[in-house]
Amino acid sequence: MTITLNHTIVPAGDNAAAADFLAEILGLRRLPPDGFDGKFAPVEVNDMLTLQFMTVPDAQPHHLAFDVTPEEFDEVLARLREREVPFGSDPMEPDNGRVDHPLCPRGLFFCDDTGNLYEVMSPA
Repeated sequence: MTITLNHTIVPAGDNAAAADFLAEILGLRRLPPDGFDGKFAPVEVNDMLTLQFMTVPDAQPHHLAFDVTPEEFDEVLARLREREVPFGSDPMEPDNGRVDHPLCPRGLFFCDDTGNLYEVMSPA
């Protein structure tokens, strides 16, 4: 049996703003509100995974890592620079402006307003 992750809930101070931010930066599709009373702001990562952003008081940040192609990495980097979103090569310094990731040829970290730490890694 192959087990796949269908969705995960991502805590946010403002679910719609956090979902819009990540969808915009990663070039993903933002879906209509979902769940009971539309409490989730979903972002479709691919045909098998959706991130469900949920507003929660005192949200504790999560870490999410994404593998991307070299072309997708360039697009993400361009959007971060265009929007002046700080990024960096180290989770302890997600604003150092570098992409020399310790685990892959190119990678970076960036945060949303809740403090969720996003990691984007490329093989070249």
